[in-house]
Amino acid sequence: MTAAIANERLRKRFAKWDLDGSGRLERSDFEQEAVQIARAFGKNVESLEAQTVRDAFNGLFDYLAESAGVSAGGSLTEEDFLRVTGKLIFEDGEGEFNRVLGPVMSSIVGLCDRDADGVIDAQEFAAWLNAVGVDRAHAAEAFVDVDTDANGKLTVAELLAAVRDFHFGRLHVELLG
Repeated sequence: MTAAIANERLRKRFAKWDLDGSGRLERSDFEQEAVQIARAFGKNVESLEAQTVRDAFNGLFDYLAESAGVSAGGSLTEEDFLRVTGKLIFEDGEGEFNRVLGPVMSSIVGLCDRDADGVIDAQEFAAWLNAVGVDRAHAAEAFVDVDTDANGKLTVAELLAAVRDFHFGRLHVELLG
């Protein structure tokens, strides 16, 4: 994985989360992203599941802003975002990455875990991919790639590893859309 590919993927993420197109990430962008995700899963934006997603995305914004030296009411430039997320993904280690992004992944699991068993099966995963705009035709192949222990269920740990693998270039499915 070259730095250029990693930066391209992070720039794409920045653009996706910059919902108002201001060229900066504000808390409101993260809150709107959470609402869009909840709606994509067919959830009422006032539901507990949607609130959990909003809280997780607000926590992610707080982490990014603090790491960039920006106040909670401030905004992140693309340069701030690339620096902070690059450090998180490539330098801080898996434990820190999981601590920061774990709540986001757990909250999304809560949206699509229809049987509330705490893991995602192939059908739930296909619904997830559909909700974030990934073609359903690729769901079965992607599931196999993400299900590293081949038990037919995806844990939050496997999903976090998949997000990291995407940024390292080892996986080509964007679980966060």
